[in-house]
Amino acid sequence: MIHDLWHKNAVVYSLDVETFLDGNGDGCGDFEGLSRRLDYLEALGVNAVWLAPFQPSPRRDDGYDISDFYGVDPRFGSGGDFVEFMREADSRGIRVLIDLVVNHTSIKHPWFRERPDWYVWSKRRPSNWRSGVVFPGVQQATWSFDRGRREYYFHRFYDFQPDLDMDSPRVREEVRRIMGFWVQLGVAGFRVDAVPFVLEKPPRGRTKPQIHFEYLREFREFLQWRSGEAVLLGEANVTPQETQAYFAGGHGLHMMFNFWVNQHLWLALATADARPLAAALRATRKLPPTAQWAQFLRNHDELDLGRLSAAERKLCFDDFAPEASMQLYGRGVRRRAAPMLGDPRRLRLAYSVVLSLPGTPVLRYGDEIGMGEDLRLRERAAIRTPMQWSDEPNAGFSTAAQLVRPVLARGVYGYQNVNVEQQRRDSDSLLQWTARMIRLRKQCPEIGWGEWRVVPTGAAAVLALAYTWRGNTILCVHNLDDSPREARVRVGGETLANLVDVEEVRAGRGGVHGISLEPYGYRWFRVGGVNQALARATVD
Repeated sequence: MIHDLWHKNAVVYSLDVETFLDGNGDGCGDFEGLSRRLDYLEALGVNAVWLAPFQPSPRRDDGYDISDFYGVDPRFGSGGDFVEFMREADSRGIRVLIDLVVNHTSIKHPWFRERPDWYVWSKRRPSNWRSGVVFPGVQQATWSFDRGRREYYFHRFYDFQPDLDMDSPRVREEVRRIMGFWVQLGVAGFRVDAVPFVLEKPPRGRTKPQIHFEYLREFREFLQWRSGEAVLLGEANVTPQETQAYFAGGHGLHMMFNFWVNQHLWLALATADARPLAAALRATRKLPPTAQWAQFLRNHDELDLGRLSAAERKLCFDDFAPEASMQLYGRGVRRRAAPMLGDPRRLRLAYSVVLSLPGTPVLRYGDEIGMGEDLRLRERAAIRTPMQWSDEPNAGFSTAAQLVRPVLARGVYGYQNVNVEQQRRDSDSLLQWTARMIRLRKQCPEIGWGEWRVVPTGAAAVLALAYTWRGNTILCVHNLDDSPREARVRVGGETLANLVDVEEVRAGRGGVHGISLEPYGYRWFRVGGVNQALARATVD
């Protein structure tokens, strides 16, 4: 049954143990600190957390350069601390997803010297040694020379992250062993980093890289055998035409981040035109019945706008990142959502849109209070500053004199002005609003499990989505413009009952509902009245 699939109707919270809360006073976040804040996450309403890499690592790439896939970095605690955290999360009904970073290892991983056949080598420097870089302007090549072996090794990312050779059966066996290890400790699934590069046979010369989707099926089959409820959430910034191969008809990824919709959402916000977003939703509509999209506003990386045209990308840069220091790799924005959008009404509108999109919403730590970025920090570090818990020194993150990363202490987004404790006591704060909207999202299972359609509104700035499941319909309407707009929709039923405020909208002539929306206004309606859910059919 579709409604037994937890991942289709969850709310996921993304965080990094390193920057969440320091429990032992050494200046670095840890599992002890994270365990202490599980009550906060439970009160916020999320039912799954996604942890950034916490395994042993030189930390040259925020932990994505792993040197031991089976351990916990001592800076974050011990294996026992992780198990205790898992027990505490389980007791609160919070599932835990962890990063599966198996495209590459750290160059300091023992495998690089002890098992060199697990990596990709070339005796001569390939002719395309500078092509395919992921970080333009920072990364110079994808093949580097190893003095020990006197050969070149392939690295899709930085030169200290050599790629594993996924064509090797032994490497794939090890990946399955890694998955099995963490599933045995209770994790509910994996966010698979850089999926296309995991499956890709490294290109040599002018040959087109081959992607082995059968490897994804191998991993899925193994995971389902070990844990029927565990999921693979894939990071794959691909076009709509390419997505079906990753879902593999229900035999590949369970979930995938919808980068296509994300980029067109930002374009729609920049232009106050809902049509690009509506088109992106339609383009990514087709999914296997058991699969789901993961929808997000911002994540732990730069906002990648690489799938937009140059003109569209310029519109977004002009609105959200007008200074060169705010941009990254020629395609992205290294800022958080609150300062990008500016107007608090626009920020709430954007998150209301994300919560109402077809799929599972994924929120980034600190966005629920409107944290900002520190552009003095390099590259992506600008948006990975410590969580701002209070107006006490170090934002209540740590009592240490030296922190793993500086807290944001200046300007309107500094911790003195933006923090959890302040907003927890303010019923009109962004934090309290986010908790209410998460509760509302959970009360609308139609969004996760139902069939959806874009409803014509007669206004280019207004997006309306209708979801139907078991005889019930939810209608979500959003005005992307800074001017009032009138939407006219036809969804059936005499009454639209507002689920946020006390309001009912009755149908006029021809069954058309007129909805007046203030600047950046939004409405969540249940068609037929708030008690309509009592009439829900018992089967799909």
